[in-house]
Order: sequence, then structure tokens, then C-alpha cells
Amino acid sequence: MSTRARTFEAQVLRRERLSPHLLRLVLGGPGLAAEGGLVSTGVADEWLGLVVPGQFQSRYYTVRRLVPTADGCELTLDVVVHDVGLVTEWAQRGLPGDDAVIGETVVVTEPKGSFAPPADAAWLVLVGDLTALPAMARIVEEHGARLPVQVWAEVPEIPEGYLPEPREGLEITWLPQPGDGASRLAEVVEALTLPEGPGYFWMAGESAQMRAVRKHLMRTLRLPAEAFDVMGYWRGTAGRQPRAVDPAPIWRAGKAAGKSDEEIWADYDRAREEAEAP
Repeated sequence: MSTRARTFEAQVLRRERLSPHLLRLVLGGPGLAAEGGLVSTGVADEWLGLVVPGQFQSRYYTVRRLVPTADGCELTLDVVVHDVGLVTEWAQRGLPGDDAVIGETVVVTEPKGSFAPPADAAWLVLVGDLTALPAMARIVEEHGARLPVQVWAEVPEIPEGYLPEPREGLEITWLPQPGDGASRLAEVVEALTLPEGPGYFWMAGESAQMRAVRKHLMRTLRLPAEAFDVMGYWRGTAGRQPRAVDPAPIWRAGKAAGKSDEEIWADYDRAREEAEAP
């Protein structure tokens, strides 16, 4: 029996710059209503795969919003952007000043989520970098009225109005990002004192930082597994580098030749091996 996730075609309806490193895409169209339609899991940190035009590799993004419409639904994704990357170069095309990507067709997968606080949780602590900010914002929206929440967000700049203003039961601490491709969140977590009693710790960000945090939660704080969720969203590097091989021409040529996705992947792997050979 196949376990392959269902996919849906969608059109870019709107695009909005939220901050220098955060770009909002609103997707819609009848393709999101196909085969029963794209349906939310109801889990606050749900994510899905996104494949943009000219590519065949997916990247994963938090579902910021998924709301029903007359012809299906509208899907909002807030994308962290840099100079290079499969999605980031496409998403910024034509900026500033024109609507280059509006109307283009992308492919998304069914969403999945993991946020699952225990029934007796009396508090939430959310820690993450800019890639985690959409999930943290949605968690605050959906759970902040019921539970006291502390948010620790490491960002290159603060997206104005992205999180609600601090209030009773909602503490927000903004932390400067130490540099592109860098994070110090493990140090931040090791210095935190978690609230008393049962609660839920949720965190996402750079993978090496997340490994260190998991070790701290399990071995030092001895939190039970159901009391935390820590996910690596990306891998840090010494510096972001352009791809050795652009997959877009290979994908277009493969599709024009009637090749399967597996055959196109094989072509891409061979091209990378040739490009990286000494």
C-alpha cells in the first residue's frame, strides 16, 4: 500500500514582504479542493512540503493559516528568505515593484504536525529562530488564551506586529541572531528556568542546536518525553553557498523528455557528482 502523501496544485494569489528576511505567500485556487481538498490537521505547528516552479525538490514550511473559501481554501505560508535557495530565489523574483510570481502554480503536500501538550500542562515555553516564528505565532494564537506562554525568539530583525504585544500570561523575549547561518539558542535554553509544575516545552531551529537542547532536557532537566518537542528545521553552515548544480534546467529537460521524477533525480545526482568531482 502506498504511503506517499497526496499533493495539490495551488496558485500564488498574493505576496507580501513582512520583514527583510520574511516573505508571506498566500496560495489558493481550485487545485486545493481536489480529491477531498487540502485539510488542516488542527495541530498548531503543522507543516507541509512546497515545490515551486522549475524545481522537483520540496522544502517544508509551517502552515501559518489555512482557511476555507468558496472554491476551496486559502493557504498562508511565511517563508524565510536569503540570497540563495530552492524557494527563496523564486519567492523573491521581481521584488521590489512587480508581481512576478503572482498567478504561478506551485505544488503542496498534505500537512503534518507534532505539537501535543499533555492534558495536564499548566504552561507553554516556546523557543525558536526565525524559521520557527510562524509556528510560535500560531501556537500563541490558538493556545495563549488558555495557558500562560513564554516565547524566546532569535531573529535578525523583529517583524513588526508579527506576535501580539506582551500581556498577562504572555511573555516575549526577542534575541538577536548572531549571524546568517548561526544560532545560540542552546546557550539560551541552558540558562532558562522553566516554570514550576507540569508544562510543555516546544522548540525548533538549527539542527545542531536542537541536538544540544534535547540532551539538556533529557539528561539535565530529566523532562519526560511527552513534556517537550524539539525539531531541527535547518542545518547551519559556515556560509550559504550557491548550488553547484541548478536543478531547474535538469527538471525542465527531464519533463520535456517524458522522464519520471525518479529518473530526473538520478540525472540530478549524476550532475552533482560530476560537478563536485576533483
